[in-house]
Amino acid sequence: MGRLDIFMKKNSLIILFFVFLISCGNKVNKSVPPKNRERTLKNISEKGDELRAYINNHPTYNKDIAFFADMSIFSGYNRFFVYDLKKNSIVKEGLVAHGSGSDNPDPEKLTFSNVEGSYCTSLGKYKVAESYEGDFGKAYKLYGLDASNSKAYDRSIVMHKFSAVPDKEQTSPICLSLGCPMVSPSFFQYLENIIDHSSKNILLYIYKS
Repeated sequence: MGRLDIFMKKNSLIILFFVFLISCGNKVNKSVPPKNRERTLKNISEKGDELRAYINNHPTYNKDIAFFADMSIFSGYNRFFVYDLKKNSIVKEGLVAHGSGSDNPDPEKLTFSNVEGSYCTSLGKYKVAESYEGDFGKAYKLYGLDASNSKAYDRSIVMHKFSAVPDKEQTSPICLSLGCPMVSPSFFQYLENIIDHSSKNILLYIYKS
């Protein structure tokens, strides 16, 4: 391998990181879609029914709590939901980033992929598995349970925190990830407490209505 090849290989990750940081700028979206709470609640209720049926056939998963991420919602609005499957109610909600490969100013036109190197969000059900210490601190490995996200583990798609993700809703899009569901540190801490005190694996369902 030549000296130039070695230099390019060593610096490719640095370049990618700076591109990632630039994407976290608060660029104003001049066509922010209206927030439709009624639609959100209807979608999450339907997905709740779907997950309950899935858990009935797969009793190794937590039947009380699940996580949902609705990618049809604009990224500046809360679209990650902690959901009580028994009471059919939202317990907590927060912001979550989607992958840079999926991005489009119009949330109705986001693209999704299961392909390695696409930096896209993958839709489908995930098992939230063991934690580990990574580049962003503590993170949780995710295993895709559907054909649409089956390569999540191989793609290193994990749930992690990042300081540039805000805690409050805003009219500008939030920063982008490399395909991971990425949340704010404080919201991650809330999720962490739930995950670490659950005797069974929790399901995360990323979907687009």
